[in-house]
Amino acid sequence: MSTIKLTVNGEARTVEAEPSTPLLYVLRNDLDLRGPRFGCGLGQCGACTVLIKGEAVRSCVRPVSSVQGAEITTLEGLARGGVLHPLQQAWIDEQVPQCGFCQNGQILTAKALLDRNPNPTDAEIREGMSRTLCRCMTYYRIQAAIKRAATAMQSTRSGNQEVR
Repeated sequence: MSTIKLTVNGEARTVEAEPSTPLLYVLRNDLDLRGPRFGCGLGQCGACTVLIKGEAVRSCVRPVSSVQGAEITTLEGLARGGVLHPLQQAWIDEQVPQCGFCQNGQILTAKALLDRNPNPTDAEIREGMSRTLCRCMTYYRIQAAIKRAATAMQSTRSGNQEVR
């Protein structure tokens, strides 16, 4: 066991874990965060996605030792002061979830996409989201929610308010 220091959702955390332990296990089992989920365990489905330095990363295949000191954001870290992130609100407004299993990965992958490209085309959304699977096939609603969030985030930027 090693002492590993992480910054998760803006908060410094320390855990005792084997360095090779998947980050997902530490987030769920040691830090009690339920956003990232175990899906395939192979980094292919996206249910376990977290943001590391703003990049969408599969936490089920990332050793916890490899992210020591990095800023990690989970779904729980998007809302601030009780206010949902525009993506979370768009997901509700567009009634995206059916079973909800993939929503963590979908929202965080969309966040990384919009941070890179604040006004993506439909084709860019499909490409950017292509590696994050939805068992219920709500891809059209996911695309609509991303477009809605992009518009909301642009409006917020125009009003000189910060969007995280």
